[in-house]
Amino acid sequence: MMELPQPNRSFLLPCTLTVASLFSGFYSMVAAINGQFYTAAVAIIIAAVFDGLDGRVARMTGATSNFGMQLDSLCDMVSFGVAPGLLAYLWALKPYGRYGWLAAFLYVATTALRLARFNTLAAAPPQPDKKKNYDFVGLPCPAAAGAVATAVMFSRHLGAEGTVRHISILLLVYLLSYLMISNHRYRSFKKVHIPRERRFQVMVGIILFLMILAFEPPVTLFILALCYAASGLVMELYELVRQKPQPPDAA
Repeated sequence: MMELPQPNRSFLLPCTLTVASLFSGFYSMVAAINGQFYTAAVAIIIAAVFDGLDGRVARMTGATSNFGMQLDSLCDMVSFGVAPGLLAYLWALKPYGRYGWLAAFLYVATTALRLARFNTLAAAPPQPDKKKNYDFVGLPCPAAAGAVATAVMFSRHLGAEGTVRHISILLLVYLLSYLMISNHRYRSFKKVHIPRERRFQVMVGIILFLMILAFEPPVTLFILALCYAASGLVMELYELVRQKPQPPDAA
């Protein structure tokens, strides 16, 4: 029988945050089933906040463990796989019939594949990589779920109260599914080094960002989610252009 880690305080705190993320994802599904799509979208955003906190708290308290990683992946499957897939289907994909539920299933399946690959790479010994500045292979599933959730919030901002039917949502779900299992690299921003002489400018930039975010959260969050999802494709194209062999100089 598998031995569970000792229940000390440092272990319980990150696990509590992980379970809080799971609770938010489950509540999102309940809200989506009841037709409360905006509430379901906000619950996914809250789940992403808890998911971002549990890993940082575990590293700060020295409570990282294989058990915590497995628990986090199982909770992520619910909060960022099943919950946004169900939300997207009930909110916008149901009118498309077979194409709609297949898109929702593809999103859930690629989330599972994304998490399985992430766990496999995390358990493997580190390999030298020329793209070491990029920490994620494929779009992280919390970012993909955030794109779905902010799309709901942005739609509500435009005046759509209930369900919607627009081909762009169907295409967005298919695109997010592809990006999660792609080999495009994404930054995690976990190891961002800020030079000492630029910390004041960064602090001012953060304050300005919070002001813009508070002005129209549905709009700014949706734009940020789309920009991050597209960043992997943009950086891939940039590296391809930069590494393009130059023609030899004429004698």
